[in-house]
Amino acid sequence: MSHCHSSIMSGPAVPAALAQACQQMLNDDVPWANAHLSDWDNVFKAFGAKPKRTPCSATALRKRVLKDCSLPSLDPVVDIYNAVSVRYAIPVGGENLAAYSGAPRLTLADGSEPFDTFKEGEPVVEHPEPGEVIWRDDLGVTCRRWNWRQGVRTRLDIQARTMWFILESLLSMPLAALEEAGQELVNNLQQLMPGATVQVKLLELA
Repeated sequence: MSHCHSSIMSGPAVPAALAQACQQMLNDDVPWANAHLSDWDNVFKAFGAKPKRTPCSATALRKRVLKDCSLPSLDPVVDIYNAVSVRYAIPVGGENLAAYSGAPRLTLADGSEPFDTFKEGEPVVEHPEPGEVIWRDDLGVTCRRWNWRQGVRTRLDIQARTMWFILESLLSMPLAALEEAGQELVNNLQQLMPGATVQVKLLELA
């Protein structure tokens, strides 16, 4: 499920959404969480990734919550989609659509695609492994290992005016829950940015 909207930077921030999601996860977790994240582990293994070393984004966030009982605030928009990811045990990505060249697409890497990131505090360019599942545009990789790590070039923050979100569910997560997660994301974004326009579309992979 993807969301695109032009943001209007006004209105109050959504308070405590991330903290509330962490507490809900710890005290009243969704029943599909373990099965859904286990299925993501199997997806990663299928294209040669090691989920214990490079887990899907939802697993990584939830492990931090289990360890620290909370997550640090990064940016109001990032906090909103991280809250949805933690609460619903689903990988959620947010991207600055204006930074894209061509359309976002999910594909298999040939290993030559550039991926801009940071290593030990310094900007570096890495390359995915051949056969790795990546999100990319015409310039290179925007997210490695399906939803493990986002690149720097298309990173989203509250200054962006056009944003693109992807909520990635597998069959072990009920469709109704996916739709609920998407609506929660939209509602919180519109509280943060009153007047923002939103488009929602369900994408199904064969």
